[in-house]
Amino acid sequence: MSWDGVQIAALEALGHVRYRVEVPGQTLPEDALLDALLRASGRRRDAADAYELYRSFGTLDALRRADAKRALWPRLRRLRAR
Repeated sequence: MSWDGVQIAALEALGHVRYRVEVPGQTLPEDALLDALLRASGRRRDAADAYELYRSFGTLDALRRADAKRALWPRLRRLRAR
């Protein structure tokens, strides 16, 4: 089940913990760049589509180049607008 922002805020205000099922092979690496990209796209690590976004970004090593980051910004803005 995926939660919208209002439901998440209500659950957190009530002190409830949301659990999610970890699908083997679909875990996000611990990387500051990935966290920044998810924040820029308006997502959190536990978002339903976080893994798909991670895979669509390509390799994180390639994204560390300035030209690759600049090319990615328009896409991140479109994601955030959703």
